[in-house]
Amino acid sequence: MNPRLILLSAAGLALVAMLGFGVGRLSAVQPKAAAPAPQNGRRILYWYDPMIPMERHTGPGKSSMNMTLIPKYADEGSGSPGLQIDPAKAQNLGVRLASVERGTLPSGVSATGVIDFNARDVAVVQAKAAGFVERTYARAPGDVVAPGAPLVDLLIPEWSGAQGEFLAVKRTADPALIQASRERLRLLGMPPALIDQVARTDQVRNVVTVSTPTGGMIKMLGVRAGMSVMAGQTLAEIDGLSRVWLNVAVPEAMAGQIYPGQSVAATLGAYPGQSFNGRVTAILPQTDMASHTLTARIELPNSGGRLKPGMFASARFGGSSRPTLLAPSEAVIRTGLRNLVMVAQPGGRYVPAEVRIGREAEGRTEILAGLSEGEKVVASGQFLIDSEASLSELKPRPLSNMAPAPNSDASAPSSQPASYESEGRVEQIGAASITLSQKPTPALGWPAMTRTFRLADPSLSQGIKVGDQVAFSFDRPPGGPRVLGLSKVTAP
Repeated sequence: MNPRLILLSAAGLALVAMLGFGVGRLSAVQPKAAAPAPQNGRRILYWYDPMIPMERHTGPGKSSMNMTLIPKYADEGSGSPGLQIDPAKAQNLGVRLASVERGTLPSGVSATGVIDFNARDVAVVQAKAAGFVERTYARAPGDVVAPGAPLVDLLIPEWSGAQGEFLAVKRTADPALIQASRERLRLLGMPPALIDQVARTDQVRNVVTVSTPTGGMIKMLGVRAGMSVMAGQTLAEIDGLSRVWLNVAVPEAMAGQIYPGQSVAATLGAYPGQSFNGRVTAILPQTDMASHTLTARIELPNSGGRLKPGMFASARFGGSSRPTLLAPSEAVIRTGLRNLVMVAQPGGRYVPAEVRIGREAEGRTEILAGLSEGEKVVASGQFLIDSEASLSELKPRPLSNMAPAPNSDASAPSSQPASYESEGRVEQIGAASITLSQKPTPALGWPAMTRTFRLADPSLSQGIKVGDQVAFSFDRPPGGPRVLGLSKVTAP
């Protein structure tokens, strides 16, 4: 090869290498892309969509949901604790505040039941002595009678001789003998009014009219004209109607909110717009295993006999008269593991706070811990503010940091934790735990999920095996969900 060509080739390769080295140097010293320019003196960290807080962008534009991105500034969250939101932005988000107030919360327990006879108001009419039925008064089972209404006339031969002896002794005018003879008539079963009538008229009365001792409905009538009766035989049974019972089926999970003496307002479809007030007289000790309900017995006055046994009624139980802290139910964010509210503070700042809740009724929720009376909470738009707080990595205000609410009794026992009902399939059974694939729990906002529960009593799992369909009740103490009751569900 020609040496001249070799030299030219080497020179060309050297030139190419030098150009590549120069370009590499220029790339090395080229400054990196600058962060988004500050606006109004504030540095922007990234851009995001409040509806998708975990999706971050390097510049303005549109999100995957075609929403306009907004900037996240570096100085947000600095200074005072909490999340700073511009008032105009809060207005655009539809933020609405509500106060935490002290008041009385109704129990919120409503159930249906059936009107029944008052078993404590039953009269049994019996024959005092053997005799014969001379007359009936056209009575029949189901008739409603007033107190003292005649039922039957009985001819009692035994009373004729005893009354004749009494009249003979009366003529002796011996007070001791007369008193002894009168006592004998009483022991034979004669009513005092009949004895006085015989003494006053000096005539034997061997036919007696048996009347109803109380008013009500004739449940049973066991006499007909011409038949004979024995001493002690039941002639009729009368069910009183002045006061009736309403037997209500209360869900087992709400048993802790029902107690004897509690006021109840009952409504019936037969009388729209009217309410009948009564009280719980008893809670029956046995629970229906099929429906997981217990029976609350309510006594209602029945003026005019308008409440008929067999009618269906809806009962609403009154709440405790003890005042408690109340917040709007819509302000509570239920995550499944804890309950949060967004607390509004001066200067447009918002702080997430963990709360412990109790009963709920009429759009209000009982606050057992976590808030103080007079605090403002976000009742609308709280989910968007909670997303902002999550982006800022704000930790919720813990329950332990809250002082007792004003005017509260720190020594008073705390309310009983709420319990819930659900169904599911057994996936695993441990020594003191059970894993269940449970159905959704609307009361907590839980979707269908597989979760491990602690067993309040290890014996609850006896007779239960993996794959069984079960119904169970549980609560949520600080240590995690705990099963309180467990039973198999038999397929229909």
